[in-house]
Amino acid sequence: MKTRAWISALRLRTLPLALASIGMGSFLAAADHVFKLNVLIWAGLTTVFLQILSNLANDYGDSVNGADSEHRVGPTRAVQSGIISAAEMKVGIIIFILLSFVSGIRLLSETVGLGTKLFYWFLGFGVLSIVAAYTYTAGKRPYGYAGLGDIMVLIFFGILGVGGSYFLYALQIEYKIILPAISMGALATGVLNINNIRDIDSDIKAGKNTIPVRFGQKNATTYHWLLIIVATITAGAYIYIQGVSAYSFIWLLGLPLLFINGYKVATTPIQKDLDPYLKHLALSTLLFMITFGLAIVL
Repeated sequence: MKTRAWISALRLRTLPLALASIGMGSFLAAADHVFKLNVLIWAGLTTVFLQILSNLANDYGDSVNGADSEHRVGPTRAVQSGIISAAEMKVGIIIFILLSFVSGIRLLSETVGLGTKLFYWFLGFGVLSIVAAYTYTAGKRPYGYAGLGDIMVLIFFGILGVGGSYFLYALQIEYKIILPAISMGALATGVLNINNIRDIDSDIKAGKNTIPVRFGQKNATTYHWLLIIVATITAGAYIYIQGVSAYSFIWLLGLPLLFINGYKVATTPIQKDLDPYLKHLALSTLLFMITFGLAIVL
């Protein structure tokens, strides 16, 4: 029973979304002929550890702060159910903080030519990522309760995730990379938005002021469409800037699932019925990243 609860607390279905930003940065590096397999392996592993850390901290924080209660419509959480105690979850959080830190150090050590100054800059980004993963819903002032989760997801899953991973390959940054970075960040924010629409009622009771809580379900679905459209436009703009080739249109194959997701979210009025579309958008984002990547490397 407890083993199953721990596996559930890891929320493995969130990992494809976390890896999508690293995958995007890696495809961009491959297109510029600077891809390195060892960087991909350690960047991917570090990202997985950070995502699991965030998931465990979210389970702990929302249970302690009351967002996960008997009113919650999503999957039952480990701490809230009592199967895993808050103290046990803290131990799990500490383990993944250490794993994230050690893996991040190894990633930086695998980046040939990084230099001392850049090493410490990226070490700082890594520590900031760990802090952000924990303080989303845990700690004294969790920023998720102030409605700042969306902008943080855009930054960490988009700009830092894509731009940072690309830099570790190329040791330089191309400003046009901001376009696919925003695209990935917008789709990751869309996943969070579905989660927050589903949890509107329990979040209101817990004082968690997410965008759906602030503006209502109808406006949140409009916002969801906006995120998908922004992701599409920024990705298309990058393809156009790169120059159209015989393979450029492959990226369009990833779009239908994104728009299906937008339609389903907009036409599903019962909040608990939105849960399957979290996984749907996460996997659709991964597919979109792959089709986009193939379009720029072929």
